[in-house]
Amino acid sequence: MAARGHVQDPNDRRLRPIYDYLDNGNNKMAIQQADKLLKKHKDLHCAKVLKAIGLQRTGKQDEAFTLAQEVAILEPTDDNSLQALTILYREMHRPELVTKLYEAAVRKVPTSEEYHSHLFMAYARVGEYKKMQQAGMALYKIVPKNPYYFWSVMSLVMQAISAQDEKLSQTMFLPLAERMVEKMVKEEKIEAEAEVQLYFMILERLGKYVEALEVVQGPLGEKLTSELQSRENKCMMLYRRLERWAECNALSCKLEIVPFDPDDWQFYILYFDSLFHLIDQSWAPPQEGAHSAEGEVHASTAQAISFMKDRIATEEAKESKHLRGPYLARLELIRRLRVRSCPEAQQLGEPLELMFQFFVKFGDKPCCITDLKIFLDLLTPDQHVQFINRLMEAVPLCAPGEDGVALPGDTRALQRHLCVTQLSRSLGQQHALNTEGKLGLIKELKAHYQHGLQFGDQNMLWQCLGLLEEGLSHSSSNAQFKLLLLLLYCRLGAFEPVVDLYSSLDAKHVQHDTIGYLLTRYAESLGQFAAASQSCNFSLRFFHSNQKDTSEYIIQAYKYGAFEKIPEFIAFRNRLNHSLHFAQVRTERMLLDLFLEADISSPLEESVKSMSLCLEEDDIPWDSLRDNRDLTVLVSWDPKDRQLNEEHKQRSLEEDTLWLRLRSLTLRLIGCVSALTHPPASRNSEKTTENGVTAKPSSLQSLLSQLENTLNQATQLTEKQPQYPFVGPVASRLAQALSSGCCQCQLSSLQLPLHLQELETTGLDESTELQTQISNLFKSLAVQLQDMLEKCKGDLLEVKDGQSKPQPFLLENLVYFVESVCIVLWVSNYCGSVLRPLKSTSTVTPPVLSAYQEFSSSLQSLLNQALEHIKSQELSLTALELGALSLEGQTQSEAEETFTKTAMDKVHSSYLRSLQEIGELLKKRADTLKSLKI
Repeated sequence: MAARGHVQDPNDRRLRPIYDYLDNGNNKMAIQQADKLLKKHKDLHCAKVLKAIGLQRTGKQDEAFTLAQEVAILEPTDDNSLQALTILYREMHRPELVTKLYEAAVRKVPTSEEYHSHLFMAYARVGEYKKMQQAGMALYKIVPKNPYYFWSVMSLVMQAISAQDEKLSQTMFLPLAERMVEKMVKEEKIEAEAEVQLYFMILERLGKYVEALEVVQGPLGEKLTSELQSRENKCMMLYRRLERWAECNALSCKLEIVPFDPDDWQFYILYFDSLFHLIDQSWAPPQEGAHSAEGEVHASTAQAISFMKDRIATEEAKESKHLRGPYLARLELIRRLRVRSCPEAQQLGEPLELMFQFFVKFGDKPCCITDLKIFLDLLTPDQHVQFINRLMEAVPLCAPGEDGVALPGDTRALQRHLCVTQLSRSLGQQHALNTEGKLGLIKELKAHYQHGLQFGDQNMLWQCLGLLEEGLSHSSSNAQFKLLLLLLYCRLGAFEPVVDLYSSLDAKHVQHDTIGYLLTRYAESLGQFAAASQSCNFSLRFFHSNQKDTSEYIIQAYKYGAFEKIPEFIAFRNRLNHSLHFAQVRTERMLLDLFLEADISSPLEESVKSMSLCLEEDDIPWDSLRDNRDLTVLVSWDPKDRQLNEEHKQRSLEEDTLWLRLRSLTLRLIGCVSALTHPPASRNSEKTTENGVTAKPSSLQSLLSQLENTLNQATQLTEKQPQYPFVGPVASRLAQALSSGCCQCQLSSLQLPLHLQELETTGLDESTELQTQISNLFKSLAVQLQDMLEKCKGDLLEVKDGQSKPQPFLLENLVYFVESVCIVLWVSNYCGSVLRPLKSTSTVTPPVLSAYQEFSSSLQSLLNQALEHIKSQELSLTALELGALSLEGQTQSEAEETFTKTAMDKVHSSYLRSLQEIGELLKKRADTLKSLKI
């Protein structure tokens, strides 16, 4: 809490110790101090609220809320109480209560600028745009300051942006906002740049580009000074939208010459776009007067070529600090002329020679590769080898050593060699090598890497890990090394080293959404449940704080007049709220909590109740889900045909969305099972759980049908498995889950409650056929679980002829088996609650009871087998001496061997950790089997 300034009010002196205790995190002492103060001063409302804050921070939310409402109902108007209540409501995530607080304060003190301002900001936090508009105008009437007036205008714009009806936005909200600003313009009351920016935004959204251009070019435009070339950029954008290509061409040409930023690539692109539009329109300059309002216009290829030659000549005349823009623009012009089959392209030169000259000038800069890569398509296939050979001639290398490898002498030469190597890969030359050639290239590149350090089959996989570990030891901040290691370890099924790797990336803010999927995709599926909980928390903490943080950004934007940023903040918040990753993490976290806790530390019903799970309605916005993953975070130098493409992205999104749908439906069905659980006495009455969820057979049937349909879609989708690039999207869990048999097994088990409900309604005497059906389901379920367990058997680290081969899919299968066992046990628990009372009403043991008891026994046997398998795997891995394993056929230095063994140790340790956590969970589940007996 903020430190308090010196004031005359004696209450501030009395409250000071409580503030200090809260600031220092000593909440218990704050509560005690507040109690002491309240004994002497019962009407000191702020002390009550500060006590409530202490209670909130010690986990006593209900007490805190009750205490706060006692004060709020009195409608306080003192600053201390209002500020303390605001802090409390924010910590409770109840911003809507702050609005009521200041509404009351404004009613009591209608002339207070401070309270009106706080009320406006409170509305901003909850997105009440209409009330914000009213509050802004009320504030302007009390204190006629421009910012308050424009708060109201911006709130009108936000109503237009958020309105579902576009027609309403265009005919009511935006025109009203426009008239409000025009009134200030006519009265010459426009004072700040922010007000002009807002006027421009309104005109732009109304499509009044001519009027917007007049504003920018008129006296108001002179206030646009906070950004370099702000007026020019806005004019350029408006010319483009108005398709005034002559002005667009002249302005872009002028901006490339004047010393604002002659290397700005966007102006070259706009110049070329406008040039070819003018050529297509057969534009001719007027016989008299200027070509356009912006000056001379280029409307022919001859003028464009002449212009480019002049720009190049200007650069060539410089002795140093050449700009890359003109040289790249020349290549861009060649490309565009070639697309149009214009013979004039030859006048600019041969692309191979021009790209070679560019390399000579800029090859020692890291940007050279990305600059040239986009123009490689200008080379014909038979020029590829010639091009790389020409570039190698410009790389100064020392004489070859004993190993026949020529190495660079300094960092500039090293950067040039790196650029040529990357371009060679992009042209597909490295992929065209045979196996011997590729191994030779690997040897050569390793030699180059080892040399560069002075300046700053399965065996190959282990060596790759070792090489990356070595690289990371020398370059501890290299994100690419970390990301590659993270991917490799995950694909080997070793999650333990991944946690530290991801943590060392120090992901900030939105990166928890864009790259967080790399962590959360593998955590739970590889059996590291504790790390999975932690990983989910990392991501969820960001998503949950986003709502609060964005509100604060919006308020700051209003305060400082950054109106154009407000729609961006709101769009950003919506994008995160609709994030696919957010929905995935939220669903997986709830499932994980149930697998780890339900019916172990707390009953299933209580666990579901604590999650506020909505069984009847799906709270995932399927139609507006956003894929915010950064699939290009790993740099790829592969040729175009081996790179990530839109088809890969779309396929990955489909798989992840289907997997989320499966998991979401499974979660809701587990919630339904918990809602069905009931004491024997109520079996013939309406079944309701404590959380108010009524167990409706219709909703259960509906969810089961949806799950079955989704499972069919998933099966069809995974029939043809795509091969994603290594640095592309990580494979979805969908294919492995289907392969393990867990999805079908979970569906079968979740169908049982529906049949049991029918049996309960029908009774034992008239349900022979139904009993047979249920008995067959029990038998089928036992067979499916046994099949799943068989798919888990095998060695995680298979050792053959002194070489180790990881089999990570066995670990995933084992996790899916455990998940299925959890669901089967919850369903069995419900089955037992239905069958127990039926047993007492029958003198002969019904077939369904016998089948249930047999199923319970087979479950016990199955879990014992699983635990024995896990134990044997732990013993096998513990006894495995990694030091004795060989990397046959591969020559490694002593240092390389050390790093490779380190990587192998990490995989080995991770496997043991996963087996330990899976075994512990399975033991706890085995203990709950006793409750199934009838």
